[in-house]
Amino acid sequence: MSNDPEVVVVGGGAAGIAASRKLQSAGVDYLLLEARDRLGGRAWTTSGPGDVPLDLGCGWLHSADVNPWREIAREQGFHIDETRPPWERPLAQVDREGENLESFGPALERFRRQIDDLSDDATDKPASAFLDPDCRWNPLIDAVSTYYSGAETHLISARDLARYDDTGLNWRVVEGYGRSISLHGAPLNFRLNCPVNRIDHDGPGVQLETPIGTLSARAAIVTLPSDIIARSVGLFRPALDDKITAAQDLPLGLADKLFLELENAEEFEPDSRAFGSVGRTATAAYHLRPFGRPLIEAYFGGSCALELEREGEAGFLAFARDELCGLFGSKFKSRIKGLPMHRWGSDPFALGSYSFARPGKSDSRSRLAAPIDGKLFFAGEACSKHYYSTAHGAYRTGVAAAEEVIAELGLSRDRKV
Repeated sequence: MSNDPEVVVVGGGAAGIAASRKLQSAGVDYLLLEARDRLGGRAWTTSGPGDVPLDLGCGWLHSADVNPWREIAREQGFHIDETRPPWERPLAQVDREGENLESFGPALERFRRQIDDLSDDATDKPASAFLDPDCRWNPLIDAVSTYYSGAETHLISARDLARYDDTGLNWRVVEGYGRSISLHGAPLNFRLNCPVNRIDHDGPGVQLETPIGTLSARAAIVTLPSDIIARSVGLFRPALDDKITAAQDLPLGLADKLFLELENAEEFEPDSRAFGSVGRTATAAYHLRPFGRPLIEAYFGGSCALELEREGEAGFLAFARDELCGLFGSKFKSRIKGLPMHRWGSDPFALGSYSFARPGKSDSRSRLAAPIDGKLFFAGEACSKHYYSTAHGAYRTGVAAAEEVIAELGLSRDRKV
């Protein structure tokens, strides 16, 4: 194929978009390739009733005060909602066992504080090792783990959790986080429906086999989700065994959302929350009236989400109906209506939601991010030591990878875009 670019960016999610924007601003000849029919990757805003934006992927500007997507969204003319998140509010339910639900928050905080205090040179353990064996809230703490890590605590590295950097400020993009991220990619040179089937790095540059032909480039920035790299046998030629192993150490957890229309929503405070059950891990969290809208955002994680994915959307809806009727009475069933959802574990271009490190494998993030021979560079949330599982973590790694490419290849910064 003629007019081959200097750099090919593989994957049009937050990391690929950020890397491409950096290359473009430096005047580098690049091409962004995305396997989907849209940009954004695991950031995806769709439209609900009345054209209300629904984020089926990432929805929160975590660490909003230092999150680069906040200012990007504002520059796009979008609005930032600074309302306190539901997990900082009292639960909108009564404990059916008659105990005080307010004691859950302190128990969760004690668990997190023990992990945060873990020194970086301490022996790594599963996060479950820090659960108080006598705490009645352990099943619910495990459920919450599936919401923010996509997996239960016994599967997750405590050291990796301790390394996560969070300022504690969580805001939202009213028009949709996914919409903001995809819009940031609109001015780029990209091709959709264009998966990369093989990356040959045996010569002086790289050769990428794609549906539009074989592309030659001086370098490639690979921003694929870790599970795609881990399971794509033959993607790299010669094989990159250490890179594959690092990706396997950083599997994607699973977190799925189901939005429900809600009649007579005024019964609930805007942005309040309830758990389907406070006594088990296989339960959903229900964000009631997000943005004050007549909706419920149901959140499923870990093995619970995996099992429901096997049943399809009907399984999620039935599960949510049973839990909500158990909380608010059998008549609640007639007040809710399910909306189309997306099963991230079944998505062939994601295979999950966001990465966690297996116990003892937290250093695999730097191994996954390490460049190969000055021509293969890697980015994505799984490559971020301190901001993994987030769109801003993906953004930072994308910019860093582009800067590495520019420095390594001596690409000019003073050409016009």
